[in-house]
Amino acid sequence: MRFVGKTAVVTGAASGIGKATCLRLASEGATVIAADIDAAGGAELAATSNGKIIFKQTDVCDVTAIKALMDFAAETTGGIDVVFNNAGAAGDRAPIDEIDPEGWDRTMNLLLRSVAMGIRYAVPHMKGRAGASIVNTASVASLGAGYSPSAYAVAKAGVLHLSKLAAADLARHDIRVNAICPGFIKTNIFASALEVPDEKRDQANVVIHEVAAHAQPVKGGGNPDDIASMVAYLASDEARFITGAHMVVDGGITIGPRHSWDENSPAMFDSLQNFIGSAQG
Repeated sequence: MRFVGKTAVVTGAASGIGKATCLRLASEGATVIAADIDAAGGAELAATSNGKIIFKQTDVCDVTAIKALMDFAAETTGGIDVVFNNAGAAGDRAPIDEIDPEGWDRTMNLLLRSVAMGIRYAVPHMKGRAGASIVNTASVASLGAGYSPSAYAVAKAGVLHLSKLAAADLARHDIRVNAICPGFIKTNIFASALEVPDEKRDQANVVIHEVAAHAQPVKGGGNPDDIASMVAYLASDEARFITGAHMVVDGGITIGPRHSWDENSPAMFDSLQNFIGSAQG
């Protein structure tokens, strides 16, 4: 019960990582203000929480809505102790030589500006709160190419750097700021990114989850609860000496090329040797 008497604000709360985190924090005593654009999903989440989760419909692309969310949380509970800036989607999938300015801006507003403004409008309500902590969702896409479309990756790299800068700026208020870099987590974001029709969403998720089970050294793929566990740790006093850091929760997908951990994937050097041997023969 690490969060008894504390208030947590979670964006992107109606599904996936956000939903799992709301449930985790509430189960450990927090009053959770759950924010999402999905009114039905958010209301359903709150209805099953015995009053521990309070839903506030919020479009994080609207800066005035972000401010209203943070003000609502503080007015309802007396202050804010934990913020998890998590809301997001895949964004514009066009490559950099084809993306239009509007698609770029939408992606940045959703994934990066929302985090910056979430911090901006939460901090006035966090000052003076012992153990205050902000956690932001970045991505393994912030660490290198090949994990996502370009605009998404750039936005998440921005979240990663923003988290470090905010940790420095907010140290004077004793507010810690950290980021999490999820890997292949089993959520609906992939089917949504691929624009799979709703009637085929469940079927697509089965296929996506099967791929996820073998995408990294840790078999089975990641679940929203894996990220929720890291959020709860970083937000708790157990992580009191951690700020400006990013935690990679990816089952090892970023440790190196696939052949470094998959014995069925030949190493480039071995393939070259085999080619030279066959050529000489």
